[in-house]
Amino acid sequence: MMTPQVLDYLSVFVFALSGALVASRAQLDIIGFLFMACLTAVGGGTVRDLLLDRDPVFWVGDPMPLAIACAGAVLVFFTAHLLESRYRALLWLDAAALAIAVAAGASVAMGLGQSVPIVLVMGVATGTLGGLMRDVVCNEVPLVLKQGELYVTAAFAGAGAALLAAAFLPQPIAPVLACILVTFALRAGSLAFGWRLPVYRARPPRD
Repeated sequence: MMTPQVLDYLSVFVFALSGALVASRAQLDIIGFLFMACLTAVGGGTVRDLLLDRDPVFWVGDPMPLAIACAGAVLVFFTAHLLESRYRALLWLDAAALAIAVAAGASVAMGLGQSVPIVLVMGVATGTLGGLMRDVVCNEVPLVLKQGELYVTAAFAGAGAALLAAAFLPQPIAPVLACILVTFALRAGSLAFGWRLPVYRARPPRD
């Protein structure tokens, strides 16, 4: 069974890679890589645990996530130059990390017996806030705010899929798989095929 701890480890590693890629685009030193990787990797999960009053926060009680994030930072520091398009790699790594992190957040909330709205919010928060911190700190346009792209929508739909799977399927792994598949499919569709939500268009006021 894929436990919330395993999901946290996976999302930490993949988000750390994306944070380190942003550091490479900003041409930071190795300490900058480590900082960005750790911030991105644990940001969403930290907010989740604080809001759910989990004591201790997941990386405080178990420092392994920090070690995983640092390993990802060092890996990218020495290999980022091999990528033809670091931004394209960033987008796809972020999509994978988003899917895993949403599943981690929803799993933790469901494991604590939280209500449907809280499960949805914790899934979205865990999946999106680390990347948001990463982009803001490095002065990038946050992916979560890109015009019309399926990002928060994908996270919300994935958390909803986890709830539906938990209600109708007996297998313990079903909510995790449903969440990951739905979140990644929607985010990947937005990246590969241009799936978008309609955006607000300003119009002149009527006389």
